[in-house]
Amino acid sequence: MAVDPTDEHYCAPKRVGILTAGGLAPCLSSAVGALITEYAIKHPTTEIICYLNGYKGLLLGDSITVTPAIRAQAAALHYFGGSPIGNSRVKLTNVKDCVKRGLVKEGENPQQVAADQLIKDGVEVLHTVGGDDTNIAAADLSKFLLGHDYHLCVIGMPKTIDNDVFPIKQSLGAWTAAEQGAIFFENVVNESTANPRMMIVHEVMGRDCGYLTAATAQKYRQRLDQRLLLPQLGVTKSRYDVHAVYLPELPIDIDAEAKRLKAILDEQDNVNIFISEGAGVKDIVAKMEAEGKEIQRDAFGHVKLDTIQPGKYFADVFSGLIGAEKVMVQKSGYFARSAAANHDDILLIRQSAQYAVDSACKRGNGVVGLDEDAGDVLRLCEFDRIKGGKAFDIKQPWFNQMLADIGQGAPLVEFDRIKGGKAFDIKQPWFNQMLADIGQARDVASEAYPIASN
Repeated sequence: MAVDPTDEHYCAPKRVGILTAGGLAPCLSSAVGALITEYAIKHPTTEIICYLNGYKGLLLGDSITVTPAIRAQAAALHYFGGSPIGNSRVKLTNVKDCVKRGLVKEGENPQQVAADQLIKDGVEVLHTVGGDDTNIAAADLSKFLLGHDYHLCVIGMPKTIDNDVFPIKQSLGAWTAAEQGAIFFENVVNESTANPRMMIVHEVMGRDCGYLTAATAQKYRQRLDQRLLLPQLGVTKSRYDVHAVYLPELPIDIDAEAKRLKAILDEQDNVNIFISEGAGVKDIVAKMEAEGKEIQRDAFGHVKLDTIQPGKYFADVFSGLIGAEKVMVQKSGYFARSAAANHDDILLIRQSAQYAVDSACKRGNGVVGLDEDAGDVLRLCEFDRIKGGKAFDIKQPWFNQMLADIGQGAPLVEFDRIKGGKAFDIKQPWFNQMLADIGQARDVASEAYPIASN
């Protein structure tokens, strides 16, 4: 949705609400600051309220009004991690969980309670910063209100360090999380000198998507290339390098990998493994259920990964096979996700906030993001296209090159097949919409990809 401030329908909302929800990511504080700053500069008369602790605050009517003093200093939030207004994992359609936690009374509908609060507060636009669960819940709430003749616009900003939301090319905070995971391992890797035949497992967050693990490994190796080494005294790249990367999307030949890693361990006395916390989870859960063990899940039905410990599972499997004398499993997740946004993320956050505020003035609905189906253009992506579970593309050349560099099997993409000259796909929805808008109507979109309305 292109926003034109000169459009007769362009009108700043009288009051907006902001909430952050789900797990932490290195963008929440920055996003709140960017939204407040953008309104302060462009629409100083718009009132802003922030709901505390996500949907929990909305259900309980717990909020804070943004004062002129807050507006003046909101840019300071770019330099802090976490969320200044707090997060929570609350699913409005999980009535039983909301009642159990005391967020609503027995017999109440959480969506109705949330809707009543928004109406009471006079919120015209709700800005949500969260993952697919957060933004889909907000969209459902908007539909619920529409059915009660209250027009609430919901504009989301995509937060997830996993970078696993369709159709968002780059979710906010993911770049920073990868960088921070690399910094974390720069210290942990020194533990390889604490004991002979040492195996270090770096467990990185990522339930179903291996993006963060792959990106963290890449960032760590890039930083390692810039460091001054001393090979004559054992400070070599090969000892400090990443020796294996295991993702949920990547099949693992345990026997072949054990043989390869044993050779590395025999040669240099240590092995460094990067693994996604979601790698092998399905197999581990199935094994636990077969043994009659209870699997703990959150309000959204997701397995609580800290109770599964995939890193420890793989460490136990590999240590015996390769003859490791000591094993260390270190998790960078909380360190990485709680960091303040880095320079690249702040730039994208500011651009997204600017677009979100302009979209609010046009009363748009959707999630602001780089739309993969529209040439990675920053736009308001329709809610019915937003969903989680996007897998990491293991066929990307940079990832294949990294696997080849560390000796982990043959590349998944033959580099001699990479070539230019790929034709532009004229069936893309955004292109067909543009043709229709300018009167050059020739619908070449397939039924599988209906034209997206802006």
